Amino acid sequence: MPKLIFLPHDTLCPEGALFEVDAGISICDAALSNGIELEHACEKSCACTTCHVYIREGLSSLVEATEQEEDYLDKAWGVDPDSRLSCQALVGSEDLVIEIPKYTINMVSEGSH
Repeated sequence: MPKLIFLPHDTLCPEGALFEVDAGISICDAALSNGIELEHACEKSCACTTCHVYIREGLSSLVEATEQEEDYLDKAWGVDPDSRLSCQALVGSEDLVIEIPKYTINMVSEGSH
């Protein structure tokens, strides 16, 4: 079983986290099932960017992002080459090191500015 290693995040997992999951589960579902409350404002339908994460190790083991996911990632805060939407990235056979961004763009929780 692949391991997911979440780097420490001030709010969501201050100590970081490590757990094993079955291949084929989305990173978002795996996090939620293991007590990491990742935002997912669109209910994991690939219609927002609130579940954006960085895959710091193991990115090549994931299926490539779809065009729709890429289009939404273009709108996310702080995107880099390791960025994925956790609701769309399915765990493969390799361990992953995941970093949760410090900020997300969520108009529902942040309101308009």
